[in-house]
Amino acid sequence: MDDSSFVTAFAPASIGNLGVGFDMLGLAIAGAGDRVSARKTSKAGVSIREVRGLDGEIHPTLSSKADENTASIAAKSLWDKSGDDSGLELIVHKGVPLQSGMGSSAASAVAAAVAVNALLDEPLPREALLEHALAGEQFASGGLHADNVAPSLIGGLVLCPQVLLPKMISLPVPTGVSSVLVHPELQVNTADSRNRLAKGYSMHQWLTQQGYLAGFIAACNQNDIELLAECLRDEIIEPQRAESVPCFPAVKESAMKAGALGCSLSGSGPSIFALCLDNKAANIAVMMEQACRKMGYECQSWVSPLDAAGARVED
Repeated sequence: MDDSSFVTAFAPASIGNLGVGFDMLGLAIAGAGDRVSARKTSKAGVSIREVRGLDGEIHPTLSSKADENTASIAAKSLWDKSGDDSGLELIVHKGVPLQSGMGSSAASAVAAAVAVNALLDEPLPREALLEHALAGEQFASGGLHADNVAPSLIGGLVLCPQVLLPKMISLPVPTGVSSVLVHPELQVNTADSRNRLAKGYSMHQWLTQQGYLAGFIAACNQNDIELLAECLRDEIIEPQRAESVPCFPAVKESAMKAGALGCSLSGSGPSIFALCLDNKAANIAVMMEQACRKMGYECQSWVSPLDAAGARVED
């Protein structure tokens, strides 16, 4: 077979937790994502031809072993369930930095599941791909949480608590609001970050955070931007993770001073997001970048609508 037999899918990066909803809320972002190309082969099993990085070169650290890459693990999960006797060959193109808090492993897993699904004689509905993408994500993060996988798969703002999986709930998004995501040139290992979190919390902490989450969801449903700003808070996880991102306090302060509705870490960090009115987004992105660089960290940023598209098969 030649390379024309490959099907390529793109899956966007994402903001995990969205501050207020640890392991339960996720938001797709526009402009950054991974691509996975897949084709059938006569040799049984799943293999990875190559993994390329942001620079287009062979990735120096990501494994091309089928049992050590989120893309191939997701692909194998779906392919095994399909019962197809053919094999699979994948090519992975990373567009999301590793350990960035932008759902890098989730984007690879989702892109692989979507590409492989397109090879099936009877492709599954998009929602049915969640369990297979989660198989890859679980390998990378060490936990079963869909706050990156779900928005990367179906786009937009998604509520996806573990207790309801495989159900994903697309939430309406307030009009006139954008996300700004800034990625400092740092890395935070998600699994290590999760392991360092406190194991117990007080009733007061739990009730406070549950109240903010309920209020945030209500704000989205009622298009209430004032309530959204009041509830976009993380009183439990953010304080524990902030010390891993030295530039976070300064970047958050710059975003809030520039008029952001709220600002927090994306996933375990180091990426930092803010939600803001559309007409303030460009300036807030600049201010957050400047604050990051003043702390000695190079960075890049993305401004996205809250209804950014999910994964897709490319022509």
